[in-house]
Amino acid sequence: MIRRIVPYADGDDLVASRAFYVEVLGLEVAMEEPVLGLRSPTNPTAQLLVPPRGMDNPPPRFGIDVGDPAAVDAAHTEAVGRGLRVVYPLTDEPWGVRRFFVADPSGTVVNVLAHLP
Repeated sequence: MIRRIVPYADGDDLVASRAFYVEVLGLEVAMEEPVLGLRSPTNPTAQLLVPPRGMDNPPPRFGIDVGDPAAVDAAHTEAVGRGLRVVYPLTDEPWGVRRFFVADPSGTVVNVLAHLP
């Protein structure tokens, strides 16, 4: 079950990005480490992540939260079975997500993730 799809913005200047998205557009800060996470105050699933430049190589264009770690594993198995290019290995991150990055057929890098229990 897809829980949300989250776009990523470039994070050249996180302080300026925070000010822009909060003060100009009215988003609220949901997290600041390891990335700046922003959300709508009226619809918390409407989110934007601003990772610092160079955090991930290659950087994903967006993330798809598949709801649970077993679904991440299933998506990984399917991607590998189809011969898709996994560009970041299946990993449990210290900030509480299980994820991997895969290139779609056009080369767009997608972060497939779920929060760990």
